[in-house]
Amino acid sequence: MTQPTGRLSRKGKWLIAILTFVIVAGIAGYYNRTALALWGFDAFLSKKVEKKLENSYKPLEGRPVPQPVVYKKEDPFSLLLLGVDQRDKEIGRSDTMIYTVIRPADGAILMISIPRDTYTEIVGKETKSGDIYEDKITHAYAFGGAKMSVETVEKLFGAKVDHYATINFTGFRDVIDAMGGIALPITEDLVNKEADHEKFVVKAGQDLYNGKDALNYVRYREDAGGDTSRSGRHQVFLNAIMDKAAQVGQWSQIPELIDIMGKNFSTDLTPEHMIDLAKNMLQSDNRTIYSHTLKGEGRRLTDHGIWYFFADEDDLASSKGLIEAWLNPSTQKDQLPLPEEYQNKTEKPVKSLSASTSSASTDASPAAGEQ
Repeated sequence: MTQPTGRLSRKGKWLIAILTFVIVAGIAGYYNRTALALWGFDAFLSKKVEKKLENSYKPLEGRPVPQPVVYKKEDPFSLLLLGVDQRDKEIGRSDTMIYTVIRPADGAILMISIPRDTYTEIVGKETKSGDIYEDKITHAYAFGGAKMSVETVEKLFGAKVDHYATINFTGFRDVIDAMGGIALPITEDLVNKEADHEKFVVKAGQDLYNGKDALNYVRYREDAGGDTSRSGRHQVFLNAIMDKAAQVGQWSQIPELIDIMGKNFSTDLTPEHMIDLAKNMLQSDNRTIYSHTLKGEGRRLTDHGIWYFFADEDDLASSKGLIEAWLNPSTQKDQLPLPEEYQNKTEKPVKSLSASTSSASTDASPAAGEQ
């Protein structure tokens, strides 16, 4: 039986309206896919992730417990990021130490890397005669964990550390594999072959690097840049992981990735704070990260003695000034002092955190963490 023409017309109009909505929504979804992913995260995963992150929340004994904050309204704060190279049952050392200042109000982040062999006072440890103990800063973690590392860095920079986060690099291996690999700017094969070094080769020119190759990229030690280049590669490595995590489709894997990390991650940031921080960084269109690695020179205190890195006093003083200004909430974004690597640049110096590629080279200079 033939249906009335008017009814067919109304159905046709509804179909056209629905198709139009789907097309418009599809276009909007393409251009706002990060926002949609975050909506999905809020709707389906936020509470689940928050629950899983509770196992990583570990305030440091003997230090004030950070008070809960509303992330979007808080003042600048500092975070010490510790990348620990810990294998099997060994205590491990902090191969990566990055003093980070995060400014939620203007989306600016300052990252100052401390070379692992930096010679400095280790706070909380004394010589047998009770004198100040000086050693490589990486040993602070081996002697007293995150707490001693935090207090040693506070002494070095003369500035507070509001929060800390430790990440065992070995725990990243399975995470990177679960994400399908990460992009790294390796233009020449990395060959670790010296007698007292771990032996490996990382082939250049791969589109994506698996967890094993990515960790070897971090551990590579035989380039001319020494500790400075190593710190730069650590920054590139961490930014590459954040780049991949920001891509569409990765948000649904977050609970799985947290499970994979297991005991390899700890922090005194509350789960709520971490979630708000991550969402804010992914949503912002005006994020900028400025990175710097402490300058200095390597030498031995005695013939045939241990090799140390001695921070340049002028550069250390300049870094302290940067930290002080960046932690000051009254400093406007356009008034923030920048590391010297960026002072003479006429173009925007740093890519967004969610950029899909990195401009850094394998010869990671102090500015190699630009992302």
